[in-house]
Amino acid sequence: MKHYVIAGNGAAATGCIEGIRSIDPGGPITVISAENRPVYSRPLISYYLEGKTDTERMKYRDGGFYERNGCRVMYGRRAVSLNPEGRTVTLDDGEQISYDSFCAATGSRPFVPPFEGLDLVKSKFSFMTLDDALELEKALSPDSRVLIVGAGLIGLKCAEGIRERVGSITVCDLADRVLSSILDADCAALVQKHLEENGISFMLGDTAVRFGESRAYMKSGTQVDFDVLVLAVGVRANTELVKDASGQVNRGIIVNGRMETSLPHVWSAGDCTEGFDSSIGANRVLAILPNAYMQGHTAGVNMAGGDSSFDNAIPMNSIGFFGFHIMTAGAYDGEMTEDRDNGIKRFYVKDGLLKGFILLGNCERTGIYTSLIREKTPLSTIDFELTKKVATNLIYSADKRRKKFGGVV
Repeated sequence: MKHYVIAGNGAAATGCIEGIRSIDPGGPITVISAENRPVYSRPLISYYLEGKTDTERMKYRDGGFYERNGCRVMYGRRAVSLNPEGRTVTLDDGEQISYDSFCAATGSRPFVPPFEGLDLVKSKFSFMTLDDALELEKALSPDSRVLIVGAGLIGLKCAEGIRERVGSITVCDLADRVLSSILDADCAALVQKHLEENGISFMLGDTAVRFGESRAYMKSGTQVDFDVLVLAVGVRANTELVKDASGQVNRGIIVNGRMETSLPHVWSAGDCTEGFDSSIGANRVLAILPNAYMQGHTAGVNMAGGDSSFDNAIPMNSIGFFGFHIMTAGAYDGEMTEDRDNGIKRFYVKDGLLKGFILLGNCERTGIYTSLIREKTPLSTIDFELTKKVATNLIYSADKRRKKFGGVV
């Protein structure tokens, strides 16, 4: 009977457990969890601070998930080294665990630049885990002046989550626009305006270079006083476990479509990996929850002796700020075509294929668009003009609808 070991306890680990159990109903599974709590949905931590959810509703699986799947969970523990030849993993207390199949689902961690004087700041936080959110919550008061370093997804969701709890929020970023990794300048300006209308202030093209106890000294020479500092500059994949065992890594752990690493009997899944992005035809880190789960499930199936591949991943983001919805996917490669009849929709077309899109406002039924990207559907075979206005199955021919969706269409 195989023994499966998973380092990590997020969406990728959940997918891995369920993938294993789809093939092997009885082999024991050990989960090494750095956090002292069952798996939960990390994107919901800002909604917790808004009061829109609670820790019970944030659970990614129900309370009986681990027992039902025959898992032993080791909470508050970390895997620190891997011995692929001996098939053992060593934990932070020196304990060694043997395995037949191992999955590194170690996720990512906040990237904190070496700011001068950061050690002087007493009230500073990251915003990646539920524990981060709970600690931040304790520090907030109705008069708090909050400075958030980073105008990406994490920083802006933090700003939204705490807006009604504090006196003021200032967000700074060295980039010249918000959400610079997923939005172009025009779309970013619209999102920024909406955030400003909801009480968020911005200092863009500027960032902190050093800190005092409650003061940030900016690159521009400006000084910003604060009571609470949130560092949301970026994240880094946790690759060390595989790298130190001489596995192949780049910005993430390199995996193939079966989620196999370069090490024997070692798989990897989730935010720590660098897998194939079908929208650009190359490997890169795709740190989003749906991909993490699907990578984990693929890894689990193969760990248990099945045959599964996940080779059509694309970057996707579906987010909202104060009721304003945004969805992006794919690569912004090729000619841009736009529709503004109902919100803003920007589509990027190259070689007759949809490569990516940005949607602001109306984000309904966007699975049609992501399907076009994933499946590399020639736009000449559908009514693309209709597609730009409304995402509907009617863009396909009747024969195509029968084959794709089944039934009478």
